[in-house]
Amino acid sequence: MTSVTPINEIDLNQPELFINRELSQLKFNTRVLEQAKQAQCPLLERLKFLCICCSNLDEFFEIRVGGLKQHIEYSTGYSTADNIPPKALLNKIHQDATQLVHDQYHLFNHGIIPALADQNIHLLPREKWTKQQKQWIYNYFIEQVEPVLSPMGIDPGHPFPSIINKSLNFIVEVGGVDAFGRDGYLAIVQAPRSLPRIINIPSEDKKSENFVFLSSIIHAHVCDLFDGLDVHGCYQFRITRNSDLYVEDEIDDLRLALEGELASRKYGVAVRLETSVNTPPHLIDYLLQQFQLSEKDLYRVNGPVNLDRLLNIYELLDRPTLKYPNFKAKLPLPITNESNLFKVISREDVLMHHPYQSFAPVINLLDQAAKDPKVLAIKQTLYRTGARSRIVDALVEAAKSGKEVTVVIELMARFDEAANITLASRLQKAGAHVVYGIVGIKTHAKMILIVRREQGKLIRYAHLGTGNYHQNTAKLYTDYGMFTCDPKITLDLHEMFLQLTSFTKIPRLSDILQAPFTLYKTIIEYIDKEAQRAAKGRKAKIIAQMNSLTEPHLIQALYRASQKGVEIKLIVRGQCCLRPGVHGVSENIEVRSIIGRFLEHPRIFYFYNGGRTKLYCSSADWMDRNFFRRVETAWPIKQRANKKRILDELKLYLSDNQNAWLLQADGNYVKDQSKEIKKPIMAQSLLLDRYAVIKKT
Repeated sequence: MTSVTPINEIDLNQPELFINRELSQLKFNTRVLEQAKQAQCPLLERLKFLCICCSNLDEFFEIRVGGLKQHIEYSTGYSTADNIPPKALLNKIHQDATQLVHDQYHLFNHGIIPALADQNIHLLPREKWTKQQKQWIYNYFIEQVEPVLSPMGIDPGHPFPSIINKSLNFIVEVGGVDAFGRDGYLAIVQAPRSLPRIINIPSEDKKSENFVFLSSIIHAHVCDLFDGLDVHGCYQFRITRNSDLYVEDEIDDLRLALEGELASRKYGVAVRLETSVNTPPHLIDYLLQQFQLSEKDLYRVNGPVNLDRLLNIYELLDRPTLKYPNFKAKLPLPITNESNLFKVISREDVLMHHPYQSFAPVINLLDQAAKDPKVLAIKQTLYRTGARSRIVDALVEAAKSGKEVTVVIELMARFDEAANITLASRLQKAGAHVVYGIVGIKTHAKMILIVRREQGKLIRYAHLGTGNYHQNTAKLYTDYGMFTCDPKITLDLHEMFLQLTSFTKIPRLSDILQAPFTLYKTIIEYIDKEAQRAAKGRKAKIIAQMNSLTEPHLIQALYRASQKGVEIKLIVRGQCCLRPGVHGVSENIEVRSIIGRFLEHPRIFYFYNGGRTKLYCSSADWMDRNFFRRVETAWPIKQRANKKRILDELKLYLSDNQNAWLLQADGNYVKDQSKEIKKPIMAQSLLLDRYAVIKKT
């Protein structure tokens, strides 16, 4: 007779109950690639999804694989809740990533290229160039390409050159004797980043759009670079390097230290080698040896080694019927173009859901604050803002006009470090106070605080967001933002800014949950309280939306809540280490991922709380780094209408049967194809219809 383990005795530390974070990230990229396969998706958007998948995979190797290799090299004792040893994990990553790369190029060659050709958009291989095209391309090579190329022969006087991260390169086999009597053997040709990777060439029939890859042009004319010698073969390759930056805690100047590190990012330790599929084995072995890589780091591709550069085609083509329809985001009620935003905010909290609703009010608030003589001070955090930012323009104007402007810039925002250093310099020159947060703790919170004198009193106004103050990504990412002058919330923000700019003890905040201090423990408490209510037979429910869910102890808290009977609905776009649907552990947990036109980016946490709803918007995912190594906020949604609205919109996502993927207990995702569905529901489209004006082409 088989014994049954009571639910309360199930060991929630079992590695089998956790999905590996890195493998989950690869699953996310697979879901992105699936969007590129959807025939109902506009063709150029399919191309864009393919490029996003490739770009995501690049970053995965630069950061995640690079970090994993460091753990192995330095024997750091790296371990995760799923308990996969680092070397075994690298092998599994290679297996899954190899399949993903194969699928990318299969789709490119057999799906995207033929579909583009059907629309008279041609990516021309060398063997299909006409006589006229060959002449135009030759002239282009001589005039635009050859003058900036510097082939480097490899011999005792010319060692193997330094190869920049993710650059396009060619290894060339050369025979014969040159002018100095040297025997040719190998040479490296590096394509400067100043050269476009996709070139639009003239159409002979005026009906088609023709493109060629820079790699094809160099291949076709590589012999011109080695005059008088025999070129036996030319093969493209690309190297990916560890691009994570490390700055020690004990430094005198974070900015100076970071500027020094940025210079080395292009030449970090190699972590991946991509070569064309026809590269001979002896040349592959040679390249692997040069970069100190193994076969497990090699990816052979049937096409250009940098598919993400295809995004240039999307930008070059003016073909509205092959793209998503344009839309104009409406202003959130009660805001109009003529609104005095301080008057509006003084009457009620204003909730905004971007990009369905316009991001313009956030910029306008700062513009009005910069010009308003009653405004005394502006304080803001900046994580990712963009090189050309109207928000920064407004802060500069405010500082120049004599207002007290304080900006907390996170210099360690990955891949935005250089841009943020430039922004910091510009703000400082304008007279703003610029600080860089706390070394070792990223400032990831999104908050603005404005102090205004009204009738002899100082009134605080605030904006809080789940996403960055970046006017371009605000059109592509879904996020919530809120204006408020709630005295408790704005006082909490005041305390947080004091903490970030000076020296204070942990502030006692009234309404805002703050990482790394109160956010984690409070979320755990709310989960446990739902479990306690469920154990007493009372209604208990949790809904949460986020980008990633990886923190193991919080996952265990969700498991315990599920065991007690709490209904748990999770919308997790990317990495999720929780296994739903495990018997006796997580049968009451559903995890779905929404992949659509917009990148789902909000963080929303709902707890039924015995009917006294607790609802928070946040800048934080449920990850170890967000809870313990970042400054984050979660702010309460207090007004009933705003609560109802967010819950209604969450229900739309939970009903989505077009863009939703359901996570299974085995770690795989399947499209939501419920037999009970009577009509198609696509949350993003419904929200666009609700809040925006679709422009007809």
